[in-house]
Amino acid sequence: MNALLGWGLAVAALVLGFLSWGWPGVLLALAMVVFWLLLQFSRALRAMREASGRPVGQVASAVMLNARLHRGMRLTQVITKTRSLGLKLADEPETFSWTDAAGDSVRMEFTAGRCSAWELQRAETPPA
Repeated sequence: MNALLGWGLAVAALVLGFLSWGWPGVLLALAMVVFWLLLQFSRALRAMREASGRPVGQVASAVMLNARLHRGMRLTQVITKTRSLGLKLADEPETFSWTDAAGDSVRMEFTAGRCSAWELQRAETPPA
């Protein structure tokens, strides 16, 4: 969800609560906004807890990860899909890499907290 849309809905709920039920409506709307923020925080913590038990930059299949990626994904969404923290390669643009057991890797670039580009790098196979 877009952050501006989310905050706009929160303000609209507060105004609607005040216009409908006065101050008790504002308190109800505020409680709903706080509950929503706690749900988002809990989801982020769950993703980090799952990723903390795995090796950094490891993924089961880089090819399958490549197929499930799309432009605009947040880093927390990628961590949820990989169940691993990425190996940080660069700061500007923010670049992370995930590698599988076969040596294939996915390199992702993030700008403004969202995926802007990614590349699948296949492991070299020995000649037959």
